[in-house]
Amino acid sequence: MSQAEEDLNWRSEQACREAWPAAVETVVDGWLLRRSGGRTRRSNSVNPLRGKRGAPESVLDVAEAFYAGHGQTPLFRVPGIAAEMDTLLDRQGYDLEGGTIHLYGGIDELVDTSDEHVTVSPTPSEDWFAARFRMGAYDDTDRRVFREMPGLIIGDKAFVSCERDSEIAALAYGVIRDGLLVVESVETDSRFRQQGLGRKTVGSLIGWARRAGASAACLQVVADNAPGRALYASLGFTKELYRYHYRRKAIAA
Repeated sequence: MSQAEEDLNWRSEQACREAWPAAVETVVDGWLLRRSGGRTRRSNSVNPLRGKRGAPESVLDVAEAFYAGHGQTPLFRVPGIAAEMDTLLDRQGYDLEGGTIHLYGGIDELVDTSDEHVTVSPTPSEDWFAARFRMGAYDDTDRRVFREMPGLIIGDKAFVSCERDSEIAALAYGVIRDGLLVVESVETDSRFRQQGLGRKTVGSLIGWARRAGASAACLQVVADNAPGRALYASLGFTKELYRYHYRRKAIAA
């Protein structure tokens, strides 16, 4: 890996982390322990930071105590660019889950769109939140955490929605960090799929970022989400930076 590739990987890693902030973040010897509550993995897991990091054995003990103290199952996010924790976690019986691909595209390589039914706002409306919760499986804790999270975001941000039949049918949000647009929370209501609404929504977000001066964009998509990967490829996200997965501590029945 060249120095330029390494720099881009870690720049994108940090931008994506900052686009979905956790309520509590604790640094332990080069590892970031994130906790928000709820079921979102990214904001409730251990993440490696760039640079020198402590030995996996030492951080494992600290992390297990940290999450157990908050009534949470220890969870590690393992990116391919810093995967030294994986062997130990496998030995300790941690289950593997959530394989994800990190995609990237230069802003001039991406497709932006405009549509009279798409709204771009610097803050999420009550209708935006209601639509997001309608489209996903959120319990009371998840809804509280997700409502609080936008207030923790640092940087320019936009919340996009696409309407059909007088209701929000697709949505997403984006954050610009260090010149990178991070595309997040892309959803289309199941009743309105296969109509190109996701493409219009993300394309409008790309257009907003281009006007705001972003130089590139990145996003994370679950590896087995074939429709999502096809959508992003059609918009110009053709460069794969790296992959990551999670390791969750197995709990005896």
